Amino acid sequence: MSEIPGLDGVLGVERLEETPDKVVVRFTIDEQHLQPFGIPHGGIYCTVHESTASLAGHLWLGDDRIVVGTNNICDFLRQAKLGDTITVTATPIHRGRSQQLWHVDSHDQDGRLVAQGQVRLANLDPPA
Repeated sequence: MSEIPGLDGVLGVERLEETPDKVVVRFTIDEQHLQPFGIPHGGIYCTVHESTASLAGHLWLGDDRIVVGTNNICDFLRQAKLGDTITVTATPIHRGRSQQLWHVDSHDQDGRLVAQGQVRLANLDPPA
């Protein structure tokens, strides 16, 4: 577990870079990331992609509004192994008044692309 609250904390995510134009995080594949057949569960990439894009989108949008994920597409390209360190980078494709679209890449410690995707966010006013 990391110091980050929520599911990212449970997954052991650590934040490396946080700007409105790029967010980079990292985690190491451990037992809690595996599916029943002993390989990393694809859901970890979807989860970390969405939270990384959401953090970036929020930093860009500002504290007076919130972002929520509306679509998350993730392609799994290479199988990671127990002990691999995965670095996830979110960069903007489009940032508009009502929505944002972010590109997200996950690379292993050797720089190989493990997963890639896109996360669409809706820009909302905070609840009253």
